[in-house]
Formats: sequence, structure tokens, C-alpha cells
Amino acid sequence: MATPVPLPSFHTRTGSLVALSNNNRTAQRNHPTQEFNNGVVLSAEPLQDNQVFEVKIDRKVNSWSGSIEIGVTVCEPSNLNFPFSATGFRDGTWVMSGMSILCEGHSLVEDYGCDLDQLTEGDRVGVMRSPEGALHFYVNGVDQGMAATGIPSQVYAVIDLYGKCAQVSVCKPTQVAERENVHLNNDLTNEMAQEFLAEISNQIANDLAAERDGSGSDDERGPRDTLRFHERCGNLVKLSNNRRSAERERPLDEFNNGVVMTNRPIRDNEIFEIQLDRLVDKWSGSIEVGITTHNPNTLDFPATMTNMRNASASRTIMMSGCGILTNGKGTRREYGQFNLDELSEGDRIGLVRKSNGHLHYFINGLDQGMASSNSPSPVWGVVDLYGMAVKVSIVDHTPVDPPETASATAAGTSSSLPAQPAERSLGNMLRQFLDSCDGGDRADSQAGTETEEVEKLLFSPVCGVNAAVINGNKTAHRPNATEDFNNGVILTNRILRPNEVFEVRLDRLVEKWAGSVEIGLTTHQPGELDFPSTMTNIRSGTWMMTGNGVMHNGSTVIEDYGQNLDRLKVGDRVGVVRKQDGTVHFFVNSVDQGACAANVPATVYGVIDLYGQAAQATIVDISDALTSPDTDSSVFTDPDQLKFHTRHGRNAAVLHSGLTAARPNATGEFNDAIIMSNRPLRDGELFEVVIEKMVDRWSGSLEAGVTLVKPEDIDFPSTMTDIEHDTWMLSGSAIMQDGATIRNGYPLDLDSLTIGSRVGMMRCSDGTLHYFLDGVDQGVASADIAPGVYAVIDLYGQCGQVSMSCGTIVMPPAHLLPQPASLHTEPLSTPSVANTEVTHRLSKCCGKNITLRSTCWGASRVQGYNHGIVFSSEPLKYDEIFEVEVSEVSAQWSGSLKIGLTTMAISDSSSPVNIPATADEITSKVTWVVVGSEVKKNGVVVKDNYAPSLARLQVGDRLGVCRDSDGAMHVLLNGDDLGEAASGIPKNVFAVVDIHGCVEGVVVISSCSVDSTSISLSPAVETELTAPDRDQDSDTSAHLTTCFHGNHGKNVLLREGGKQAERLTSYNHGMVVGNRPLKRRTLFQVKLGRLNKKWTSSLMIGIVGFPVDKFTFPISASLIWKPCVVIQGEAVFVSGFKVKDHYGPNLDTLGENCRVGVVVDEDSCLHLVVNGIDYGVAVRDVPHPCWPLVDLYGQCEQVVILPEDLENPAVTGVKEECEKADLENKGKEKSSSGVDNGQTVRHCEYLNICNRFRASLALPDGYFEGPPSCFCSACHKARGDDPHHQRGDPPKDFVLPVGWCRYLLRAPNKAHALNVADKWHCAYHGSRISEVRRSLDTFDLLPSDEGSSSVSSSSSSSSLSILLPRPLPYTEKSRPENLGGKQIFLSPTIRHAGGNQFSPKHRFTDPKTRKSYEARTAFQVWVKPGSYKVSPQYQEDKARVDPHFKNSEIDWVTKERGSTLLHALLVRVE
Repeated sequence: MATPVPLPSFHTRTGSLVALSNNNRTAQRNHPTQEFNNGVVLSAEPLQDNQVFEVKIDRKVNSWSGSIEIGVTVCEPSNLNFPFSATGFRDGTWVMSGMSILCEGHSLVEDYGCDLDQLTEGDRVGVMRSPEGALHFYVNGVDQGMAATGIPSQVYAVIDLYGKCAQVSVCKPTQVAERENVHLNNDLTNEMAQEFLAEISNQIANDLAAERDGSGSDDERGPRDTLRFHERCGNLVKLSNNRRSAERERPLDEFNNGVVMTNRPIRDNEIFEIQLDRLVDKWSGSIEVGITTHNPNTLDFPATMTNMRNASASRTIMMSGCGILTNGKGTRREYGQFNLDELSEGDRIGLVRKSNGHLHYFINGLDQGMASSNSPSPVWGVVDLYGMAVKVSIVDHTPVDPPETASATAAGTSSSLPAQPAERSLGNMLRQFLDSCDGGDRADSQAGTETEEVEKLLFSPVCGVNAAVINGNKTAHRPNATEDFNNGVILTNRILRPNEVFEVRLDRLVEKWAGSVEIGLTTHQPGELDFPSTMTNIRSGTWMMTGNGVMHNGSTVIEDYGQNLDRLKVGDRVGVVRKQDGTVHFFVNSVDQGACAANVPATVYGVIDLYGQAAQATIVDISDALTSPDTDSSVFTDPDQLKFHTRHGRNAAVLHSGLTAARPNATGEFNDAIIMSNRPLRDGELFEVVIEKMVDRWSGSLEAGVTLVKPEDIDFPSTMTDIEHDTWMLSGSAIMQDGATIRNGYPLDLDSLTIGSRVGMMRCSDGTLHYFLDGVDQGVASADIAPGVYAVIDLYGQCGQVSMSCGTIVMPPAHLLPQPASLHTEPLSTPSVANTEVTHRLSKCCGKNITLRSTCWGASRVQGYNHGIVFSSEPLKYDEIFEVEVSEVSAQWSGSLKIGLTTMAISDSSSPVNIPATADEITSKVTWVVVGSEVKKNGVVVKDNYAPSLARLQVGDRLGVCRDSDGAMHVLLNGDDLGEAASGIPKNVFAVVDIHGCVEGVVVISSCSVDSTSISLSPAVETELTAPDRDQDSDTSAHLTTCFHGNHGKNVLLREGGKQAERLTSYNHGMVVGNRPLKRRTLFQVKLGRLNKKWTSSLMIGIVGFPVDKFTFPISASLIWKPCVVIQGEAVFVSGFKVKDHYGPNLDTLGENCRVGVVVDEDSCLHLVVNGIDYGVAVRDVPHPCWPLVDLYGQCEQVVILPEDLENPAVTGVKEECEKADLENKGKEKSSSGVDNGQTVRHCEYLNICNRFRASLALPDGYFEGPPSCFCSACHKARGDDPHHQRGDPPKDFVLPVGWCRYLLRAPNKAHALNVADKWHCAYHGSRISEVRRSLDTFDLLPSDEGSSSVSSSSSSSSLSILLPRPLPYTEKSRPENLGGKQIFLSPTIRHAGGNQFSPKHRFTDPKTRKSYEARTAFQVWVKPGSYKVSPQYQEDKARVDPHFKNSEIDWVTKERGSTLLHALLVRVE
């Protein structure tokens, strides 16, 4: 038997920056981010032959290039003058650096083994000298081959903590055993070898035949065929995790050269899926994924994969953004439901090439449909780590069978069964052959493995100085817990297996100290660890949960992670598990606190720190309580006797051989006392208990029911009504199923029972559940109960002890039983969810305090006041309402429910780690949320006083959210639309509900409404068909005509099929609304009938922005406070507030037979039309959809609907006071809506460049509203714009900003009040790019203090002016009148305001294309008429600056404060 090899260590003499610890077995370089060298250490003793001196990399930094270097030297450490680096040794030294071998500082081998610079934390590197003098290096235990020969017999190991490598630790040495000469019987060996080779040949032939027949299965391929990334990749890509992870280096400096491909072609029906591990926010664009026929072995990797444009010999298909590119050219511009540029960390992208050549992409497991129908074969998977995408990892998958081959696979199962014995015999022969060659070593190894597999998880007896291990190493304690509070670290006796839970139960606490137990994982072995006072002092390979946070290597990585361990009590349990994928989860009382770490090595030990109050803990082992997982439910001698099961809630106790159950501390604890029957109930079998003890301290009492969950499988909650599946309980007089009340008022009230009462329950043969009180059947409680249920008793509240009654009874068949009256007199009362086909549900990705109920149709917040976010499981369609009902409310908290929409890509498999505490803290993706009465976008308030505050919601209140076809978000309260909350909402948004504050539970009550008369189209077809008329309403059937709605004012009578309305009495309560939404460009018109001169005032007309099915009409239209527009007399009212006066004719003066109508144009502007004359825009941005409104008020007692006219009505009459010029001006204004006309050619590249430039300015989105408008030559010509327009009163000429992109600014309230869009003039103002943000912050044009000097200093102007151009030279003759003072310079043409003198150029580098441009900025502003003067041009040029204006007309000057308002930001890129 070989003697154990002593653990090596480092020599005490080291480089000047090295510090040793852990008994000289750990070395770290001081100031690793400031210094990169002077980190040389040597082994304490010379190397032994065949002994590998190995170190593990504990820590790396990214500040430097280069990394660890390793080798051997003949130099004696005790008298060595250490060089700066290992390559500085000159006498008898061999060093491996990167992939090179150096001898005495000179290159010996250029390309050797793995690249040490690519190793990561946790990797191991070693060196060994063979007895023959050969030098071998090892990486992660793998011999890299012979590096050099002629190595002297006495050499020391050299480790250089160089560059990125900051800390290493010595690993347990391994001995490379010399191969013994084993004399085998040559004849026997040859015979076995020939037989083995024959079997191999037959197997290969069979496999090839099966492959030709199409019956081969990818599942038979070994693990060596697993998909990995190819070792050849882009020049900035670093591979790790056995080439299953790829990362782009220098992500903040470079955005491309990140192409990586699979190591082999992708098979048909094989899923290639990757997960986004890391993103950066610096660049635009993100990951691109696809397939290519290029072979990675011969490919010259491009900067981006979309540059592969050679279609003659090969093909490349990539998904980029939301489109599909083939050989770099777009083949599908809109594909799938997701945009790759908008995905977040943790999202998954996959693809599969099916056997029929179809290519499909998957986002977070959701099939996006066919991307290509003729993809080539063979193909390699390719990933382009472009822009924001920095790191990805391959997700394991098994090949998927297409539907068309499912039957074939099933049919082939039986035919493949006979091959199994042959395979087993082949395997047995291989093992026999190898055993004969290796002697007994394999058997010993297998025996050791089998021993390890059954080794129990215990504490290691080697532990901290104040700790001790007792009870067969199952329990650890601090004997002197009242005297010392630390040095109580204990590790497990072995490495934890993947998915193995290390869980301990707290047995004893002391109140003297602060803090408590800490638990975690460590890579340090018990025999090698220099035990610290607390485990959080270890600086390598350690993950600990302490308090409610998580620490890694002594540094806090998560501050608010889960339940606080310092508040645990005796009997509470805490655990940790490292899962198969390398993530770490902590558990408190079996409740998963979520993932807290990733990429944790497999070789980790469990560790607890009995710190502070924690004095004793015991490892929880389920096998101690149950003989095996398959053990039958009954653990008693007589399995037929009904008793209480030995497994129960933590506050319960089972006595008297399972016949009595009690809550021992009944006056101190009121819950956690659930007990169950020892076996399932038989049909007709009564389970009955008698109440023996009650306490008066609590409210509530015993609860009883049945469940399909086995006692062995249940994690007992505090009360049984918390179980959310397969459980029926009677609580008080309420019947509950899966935690939700399905019936109230059951004849038996358990809260009214007294001592001596007998309560029983029975499942009958017809599947009904009955309860009994003192032997009397109380009737059917619930139906459709599955067989095999266990009886459940919850010793809750006042009930302290029960015992089994005398025995059990079996009921006769159900049809022979008399039916109790209650069965027919009281129908089951179920919540609204049960009565509706709920097609909406909640996503399983939710906040950490959320518990989802049933099939994800309900959610409850189980603790705290926050972390209650839930999402819809699917994106909302246009006009689809997602609605919830408040089911639980608590007055304990302030605040209330929040609701909105988010662009986050949500799926059931999404990681909940990144979900914040509240919905208004979601900032990773654009999110709109209604909080109280405010609307917030990414946490910033964008609208005040939007709606009645949501802080007063009660149980039963309903709250919904939808995105309409115009891209606006609407919120509904109890069915009433509160109006437009936000605009510009993109498609594929998810509903988000924050169960916050006083609201503690909701249920989903909405479903997708389907019109049975319509034909269901695919989203792609529907989008294509509706794109030209997106603003049109869905109801456009020609045979339907508009009439008045059946809900109207109380004094109204409808006649003529709803087309005529009469007011019968009084002068008010005469409102009527159209029954259909008002279509765009369609005139709704009524003719006035009877007038009554008895009254004053007359008809009002307008629109409402909400359905009126359940609306209670006020006495007049001017009192409607919900979204509406009303024209009364000559005034315009919006939601009860006057916004415009002196508009159109006075409606109070109209006579009988006059025609009055309203029409909404394509720009959502409301027009009034009287007797065929359009009086222009009354209000802009009216809600959509909207319904026409008529108020038969005052004199007007009767109106009749006239046939509707499509398109904007032509002017058939002229007001006498209008002149021809005025009408021409109006015609010009309406023919092209001037400032507001800005439709853009789809996918305009110039607009994309301007968007990226605007993004580089980092301007808050809250300043802007609506989509940008491009006025480049292509967009301008495509729209057919007239560049010359007029605005204001009196009209004033201006030109469109051709060649610029416009971003509309959010108008202040006074802009609507002053009606600036119609009354004020339009002009332009040049601005420096550096001054744009300051201008937006003040939302005003601040004048300069220096305006009279012909030459102002640049510095003075910069410091005092925000929006002024540089001072212009002018002469005394050209000096404007009264120029002295503060002035603002404007122009009606952008050609002048956007010139170099007003808008200097700024150098801009496009982050996507890396091309350089020159950019300018300007503002489009409203100018109050009469507040400015037109001054002559400063420079008397002969050529006109703008052909539409004389040079003397293009300079406007104003000195009045408040006479200008910003309208839009203009951007030009050259």
C-alpha cells in the first residue's frame, strides 16, 4: 500500500508583492489592479519524480494582459534574487507562458498545449518531472504532452502570478504511477481481442445499415458528440467551460469580431440553443444567430457574420434584430414576436433545422415559426457576439422528433429491443478485456465508487476550535456557546453531489449574541483549511448566506436575497444546493430563496458557521424518518387501521400510538399543526375525530378536509388552506378548493364546535365529499373528488387536541342514500373565475414573495409589502384587455396595486432573479405603470392626475389594461375606461401587475373574446392585411349603419330604429351617443328637427372616448369628466375644461333643418362641419376609438342621423365673411398638415443614423412624444410634401425642415390652452449640440445678455445663452432697431437657422457602422404673433438663402419672454 503524499506548500521567500496564507498553501499578489509582476513563488521542496505539483487559480483581474506562468528551476529559493517574472530566470529554468515553452528566457516550443492566458478562476495547472528527465505540464488534470527533456533531478516548481492572475492555491498532489509489467496469457488476450473486434465490426455494420434505413437515433450518440463551440473563432472571442461558453473580450472597446461556430454540423431536428449570459449597454445592436455552410476549419472569420455575402458556393442564414438575412441581404424584415436587440440577460435563443429543410427559431422556448423553407445541409450553428452581446453559453438539449416521424419512432421501438442484449454483451466483453489488461485496479476503482455512492452526508470531525461534532457526526455544536460567539465553522465530510441538498435543523440558540447561523459552499477541503473565526473571512472559493444577504469570497454580492437567517428559531431548517447547471440555491424551511450564484465548481463542500446565537445544528436526513422513497404510506403494524401519520406540522405531536394529535404549545402557537391519515380513505369510509381540548386565546378553530397529496410528499405549510393543488378543506362554513373559496354557507360551521363534538369526513363512491357532525350527514360539500384521498385535520386556532373516534363506518352505495335537502336548495357558489373560460393566465416568472394559485389564474403575496410582481403569460394582442380582480386586501400596508405594460420578454422559464421589488423600478426594458393616480415610464412620472387613485381598491374591484390598435395604453377600473395613459406602445408587450401594499391577492378574470362571425388569421397575415388601414375600426361591415346607443339620457326617446332622438321633457338629460365607434375620415352628421324657443342655448356635439354601455349620463355633456370633447356654442370643452373659444359658428343660433357633424381625420384631429363647411381643427389627439356624442340641450328637442359620408367632406358652402384668400390658406393647411405631416419611409437608413445620434446625446425619453419624422429626400418625395406652408393668425409662411429628422417634444399644458398650433407662427432656431440638454431642461429659449455688440466674445455668449447662435457681424446700417438688450434669433427657414453660423457641426461616429459623420441640431418653435420683428439679413448676399423667401425676410428677432415655445428637436447628419 502506497504511503500518502504530504501536501506541498510554497517557499516562504517570494517575489516582493506576494503574500502567503493558509499555511503557505495560498499565494496572492498584492495590489493586483495596480501592479502586474513581482509575483513569483517557488515550491518549498524539490519536486519528486512523477509527482504533479498543481495549483488552482482562485482569482483573476481584467486589468492586464497575460496570466499565470508555471515551470521548474534548479535555483535554490533560500538564496535566490527573485526576478520580476518567471521568464526572467536564466540558470536552469523551464517555463510555460501562454502556449510557449521557454528555456532560460528563450523560446523552446512555440505552440504547446492549452493557452494558459485563457484559463479562468477554478482552473488547475500543474507541472511534473518524469524519472527519465522529461518535463510535462497539466491543465485541469490533462497531460499536455512532453514539453522538454534533460531536466536535472533536483528542481523546484515555479509559479508566476503574472498579469491577470492574482491568487492561486496548492492542490492535493497526484502521483503518476509507473505502469507495472503485467504478464498476460497471450493466447487468451489475442482470443478476447479478436472476439471483441469482431463484435465491434458487426455493431458498426448494423449502425450503418440502420442509418441508411432512417432508423438511427441521435440519442445513441455518446457525450463526446455534445455540441460545443469550435476552437477556431473570431479574434476577440474567448472560450471557456469546456468550449460551451463564448465571451467577447474588451466589450467596452470593441463591438464586433465576435463570431463563433459549433464544433460540428447541426443534425436534422437537433436544437442548437444558447443563453445570453452578459450584455453591455454601450453599443446598439446585439446578438445574431443562424446557420452557415462554411466550415469553421477553413473559414476566414469576418468582423460580423452578415458580411458573408458570397452566395455562389455557400449560404449563411442569420436572424438579426427582428429580421432574417440570407448572405447578408434581408429576406424577411418582420419575423417572429421578438427582437434580438431587445432581449435581456438570461434569455435563450435557439434554432432547429428540420429534416424537410425548414429552419425555425425559438425565443425562450417559444417557436417563432418558419424562417426559411430551403435551408441547406450540412450546416454549422453560428453566433455573432455583436454590439451589446458579450457572453453566451450553450444550453443542453436532446434532439426533437418531428411530428411526421413520431409514429415511425414509436413503431421502431420494438424492433430495437433485441439489440439491447448484444450491446450489453459487447459492453461486458469490453469491461472484461480492460480488466484483464489493468488487473484489479478497475475493480478497486469500481468498489471505491460504489462505496462513495452510498456514503452518508455527515459533518467532518475537523472543524473550528470552538466547535465539536457529536451524535455520529450528524450534529455540530459550540460547547461554550455562552462564552464564545465565533470559531464555529464545520464542513461536510465529503463533496456534495449535484442537486444534493445540504440541510441542517437548528437545535439550540442562545440569546446572548447578535447574528446567527451561516451556511454555504466552499471548495476548500476540511483537512487543508486553516479554519477562520468566521467563514466570511475566507477570500477564495466560498459562497455563504449570512443574514438575508449572500457573500462570495468575503464580499457581499446580494444585499437583499431572502429570509433573514438571524431571525430563525429552534426547529427551523436552512439548506443549500448546487444544481447540475452550476447555480446555487439556498432554502429556508424548504422554501427556495432563488438562484444566487452561477458557474460554481462541482467540487464543493457544504459548510455551516455556528455563529452568534446558533449553538447547535443537526443534518436533516429524510432517510432517517422513512425507510425508502417508495415506502408505503402506512408505517404501522396494522395497515388497515386508520390512525394519524407520523409526519405532521412542526407544532403538532402524535400520541397514543397514532390515535391522538395535539398542539402542545396551544397558547403560544396557533398554526403549523397539520396532521393526516396514515393511509388513503376508502370509498364510503368515515374518518372521524372528537375534539378534546380547546383554548380561548385565538380566533378560528379546527379545519378538516381531504387531499390527494401523500404525507411523504407534502412540505407542511402553516395552514392546510395554503396548499394550492388537489386539496379540499372546510374552514368555518366555507368550502375551499386549492386555497380558493368555492362555496360559502355550508351547514356545518367548524368555528362553532365545542369540546366533545365529533367531526367526520367521507368520500362517497360517486365522488362527492360529505361532512358529518356527531354522526349526522351535513350534505354534499364538493363533487368530482378523485379516489385515493387522505384525511386532513388542521389543529388551528382554538382547537388544541383531537382523538380518533371509536371506529370507522362504510356507507352503502350512493344511489341508496337519501339526498339531503341542502343538496338541491343551495347551488355551489364559485368565484367568477370558475364561471368563465379563463384563457389568460399569469407567467410562472414572478416576484419572490408571490405564490401562484391553481393553473396560474391567481396570485397572492405571502410576505412583506413588495416583491409582488406578476406578468401575463403571453403578449397582449391589439385591443385585448388583461383584467384582474382584487381577492385579498390587508389594512396593514400603505400603497396599493399597480398595473401597466412592459416590453420585457417574459416566459415561464425566465429567471426571476432580475425582477425588482416594485413595478416602477423595472428599468431594464421600457415599462409603463399606473401608480396611484400617476403614469410612470421606467420610474419617471409622465402624467399626473391620470385617474382616481388606485390606493382605495377593495375586494371585488376589477382593474384591467390594454394596448389599442393605435399603440396607446388604456387602464380600466371596474369596466370603465380611464382614458389614454400612454402612447407609442410597441407591439408584443406583456401586462404587468404589482401586488403591492394593501392589495395581497388577485385573480385573473379576463379572456380572449373571439368573434364567431370572423375568420381567424395568423398574426403575419392579419398584420399584412390590416397594415394600410391600421387606424380603421374592426367593425366595417357595409350592411351596418350608425344609430343611437340604447343607453342615453333619461329624457330621451329613440324612434325610427334608433336614428331619431327626441327630448320629451325639461331642457336637459338629453344626451345620445352613436352605437358604433367613429371611423377615421367618416362624417357623423345630424339634422336639427324641432326647436323650442322657450329655452336658451341649444345643441352640443362632440365625441366620447369610452364605451357607454354602463355609463350613467349627467344632466349635460359639459359635465362629463371622462375622456370626451364637446363643442358648445362657440367654445370647445375637453373633459369639462374649456380649451378653445370663438371656434366655428355659434351652435346656439342654428335653425331647424341645419346639418351639424363631426369628423376625425387621419391625424386624430376632430373637425366640426356645419352645413357642409369644415371649420378646421377643434381638438388634436382625440382618443381612439371614440363615439359621436349629441346633447339635445335647451332649444334643441329633436335630431335625425343623416347617411354617413366617407372621406373628408368637401366644402359646399362659404361663409359670407370669409375671403377667397382665407379659404385658400385653409385648403393649403389641410392638404398637407404642415408641421404635423411626418410619415416616414419604412426602414429609412437616414432616420436610423439620426436615431443613433440622438441616442448618443443621452436625452431623457420623457422629453419626447410620438415617433420621429424623417424629412430626408426619399421620405419627403415618397409623401409628396408641399415644402411651403402657413401657420398662425394671421398666417405666416414657413418651410418644412427638408434634410432633417424631427423629434416632437412633449407639449406643456399651456400649449393646449393657448392653442399655439393654430394661432402662433412656426420658426426655426439653430443650437449647439452641447446646449441641447440645457434647453430641454428649461423648455424655453433663454436670451443672451449681449445682443448689441457686433462682436461678442465666445465665452460670454456660451455662458449666458442656451439657445442663441454665435453673434453675427453687422454694420450700423444693418443693425436692427432697438437691438440692445436680450434677443432671440429665429428664422422661418431651416436653411438659414441650420447654417454653420447658427448650428455648428459636431463630429459623430456611428456606433454600428463606425463611420464618421458631421451632425447639427436645431429647434422648431412656436412664436407668438406680434412678439418679433423681421430684420434685414446681416450678410447682403446676392443669392437667396431660400427660394421661398427674400433675404430680408429670413431673420426674426424677439425680446419678449414667454413668446416662444419649443415644438421639436431637429437633427441633421451629413
